[in-house]
Amino acid sequence: MPENDSPGEFIFLVAEIYRYTHDRILIEAMWPHVDAAIQYVDRLRQSERNDANLASGTRAFYGLLPASISHEGYSEKPMHSYWDDFWALKGYEDAVSIAMALGHADAAARLSAQRDEFRRELSASLQASAAMHGIAYLPGSAELGDFDPTSTTIAFAPHGDTRDLPFALVQSTYERYWREFIDRRDGNKAWDEYTPYELRNVGTFVRLGWRDRAQELLAFFLAGRRPPAWNQWPEVVGRDPRKTRFVGDMPHAWVASDFIRSVLDLFAYERSADHALVLAAGVPPAWLDGAGISVGNLRTSYGMLSYSLKKVRGRTLLNVDSGSRLPPGHFVFIWPWKEPPRRTVVNGKSASWQGNELHIGELPARVVVEGFDGRIARGLRNAGSRIHSVDAPLPPN
Repeated sequence: MPENDSPGEFIFLVAEIYRYTHDRILIEAMWPHVDAAIQYVDRLRQSERNDANLASGTRAFYGLLPASISHEGYSEKPMHSYWDDFWALKGYEDAVSIAMALGHADAAARLSAQRDEFRRELSASLQASAAMHGIAYLPGSAELGDFDPTSTTIAFAPHGDTRDLPFALVQSTYERYWREFIDRRDGNKAWDEYTPYELRNVGTFVRLGWRDRAQELLAFFLAGRRPPAWNQWPEVVGRDPRKTRFVGDMPHAWVASDFIRSVLDLFAYERSADHALVLAAGVPPAWLDGAGISVGNLRTSYGMLSYSLKKVRGRTLLNVDSGSRLPPGHFVFIWPWKEPPRRTVVNGKSASWQGNELHIGELPARVVVEGFDGRIARGLRNAGSRIHSVDAPLPPN
């Protein structure tokens, strides 16, 4: 039975290994298989680009991958699952990257054109499906118009670029998820069980800028570990831990990987849209008291990342270590408070913010943080471990 997420997942795997290891021998050996996989994806989507799918009742199918059961919720009857399409789009993007890395200019140009066409038609399909079903959220499948925010997270990670998604539908999808989550957590709505794949939504909330909400999700899911002493999740978590029920696989490595990825996103995530590393977007201000937080040798596709972040006498100090590599889109520090900072100095120079983002695009060997009363703060002279310093006063309590 068809599972049309597989080709995109395979291409992503090859590209991800290359991003972290720069193993050119591997991608040279894998290129024929990557090319075959993406050609297969293209044949699949071309099969749905027909006149029959231009009719009003099937317009949402146009240009998508055919119906499949790769999404387990559609195992009884295959559906045009957007889970498959988000994976396919990621496959196109990574196939282009691999072709460019290998110097296959013609293949890169061909695949770029196919990717751009698919991206446009996928966005049009999402809007057509929402209109057909009269819904105000991103559907899980074109046929059903079902509400499935957890599978829609693939559009955020690993796909990583939601600029072409209908913004209003994105916002309403996760606002609804948040409302339903609160009703479940607070006992306002009866519920019996859930699948902790929902941990993916923590990382999605971080990317949406919902720092506090992400922490509330995480606290709820951590309380759902079964049994608590095992420090893990089954595939299905029940409200009553003593009730006999189907629990699926246990321990569940897929759920564990969703947890790990979401927790790492709190501290740093890679933003595909501008190739930036976004720092501390999910870190709550309470974690910055005392010693603050310290991240050591976090693996990213741009190299190792180490940084520290804390509050010191009314100031916020961010230090990125010398072993960190500057990404093409720079480091982006997300301001953790609602009130804007009054003054910011990076490496002894005044810096400005873009909304709540501070873009850091240099790596000097020595750091001095300028105080706000005109004096020079002392004690930040460890050139081997502190390359960036951001100094901004905390807002009043």
